[in-house]
Amino acid sequence: MRQTLIVVGAAIIRDGHVLAAQRAEPRAVRGRWEFPGGKTEPGETSADALVRECREELGVTVRPLEQIGDDVPLPEVAARLVRPVVLRLLRAELVSGRPRALEHLAVRWVTPDNLRELDWLPADVPFLGALEPLLRTHESPA
Repeated sequence: MRQTLIVVGAAIIRDGHVLAAQRAEPRAVRGRWEFPGGKTEPGETSADALVRECREELGVTVRPLEQIGDDVPLPEVAARLVRPVVLRLLRAELVSGRPRALEHLAVRWVTPDNLRELDWLPADVPFLGALEPLLRTHESPA
């Protein structure tokens, strides 16, 4: 069996908000929300892929931190690629730049109270429970 392909997502957290990105493609998921990121390339670590993908998709530089939750299997992608595929979410710190929707319809900062109001892609939903308390610990004092 071929090695598992890791798709990384970025949980970019700032002042108790997390950045969400609205998919433009493919048409079947257009308008749904996800954590920005993408597939790791051969020889690339999850952290390296996250930095590259955030630069390409958002025009920003991030510093990857710890993994949030467990890897989530992506059987619908694995079936097309004939190899196991998982989604891995990493918390990331915004180092420079202002996130822009370079490959998405939109990006927006989401509070823990509004997190579950978005129409998330199914693979991203399992991370929401672990993310909510993390966002609350990073909220700015009123």
